[in-house]
Amino acid sequence: LSQPQQMMAQEREVIDEAFAGDIIGVFDPGIFSIGDTVCETNAQIKYSGIPTFAPEHFAIVEQVDSMKRKQFLKGIEQLSEEGAVQLYKQPNIGTETFVAGVVGVLQFDVLEYRLQSEYGVEILRTPLNYRLARWAKSELTDYSFVDMTLTSTSMLVLDRDDEPVVLFESEWAVDWAIDHNKSAKLSFEGIHTKDRNDLV
Repeated sequence: LSQPQQMMAQEREVIDEAFAGDIIGVFDPGIFSIGDTVCETNAQIKYSGIPTFAPEHFAIVEQVDSMKRKQFLKGIEQLSEEGAVQLYKQPNIGTETFVAGVVGVLQFDVLEYRLQSEYGVEILRTPLNYRLARWAKSELTDYSFVDMTLTSTSMLVLDRDDEPVVLFESEWAVDWAIDHNKSAKLSFEGIHTKDRNDLV
């Protein structure tokens, strides 16, 4: 932890120790994310994970100006970590575009505004017809989700933890996927940990 700073209103002070209730800021070299625990011992601390609830509105987002790709990637990943939007990518496809998922459509407006005002990036948003997202888990260790049998209108994507998620247009498509993929289970929510529970 390089030069942790205690913050009080506009004041900043480099400190060596902090106590419960103190608000401090630390430099992030790209290894921290929301929900992480910093510990000075070698103890293995494990939590059940922060739930990520399934969004109901989806769109493909990409930057308008290809020269601002770096700013676009930085901004969209930061907003995803904050929980402003959930990001998905299609397997074996580059990172030029993302599938963004939100619970309410106004979150797309927030995404556009913040990318424009904070990162100077204008985006192109293409709405998708998907309405349901289900995290997939296999009962078999060698099962490949790329080989899942899905309807032609369903899409297999990966979340920011590279966990497989299937996007569906209807409950009927969800039921169809469950019937045709006996080795896979579908969950209503994703949890950012390798352990997944409450699968249906």
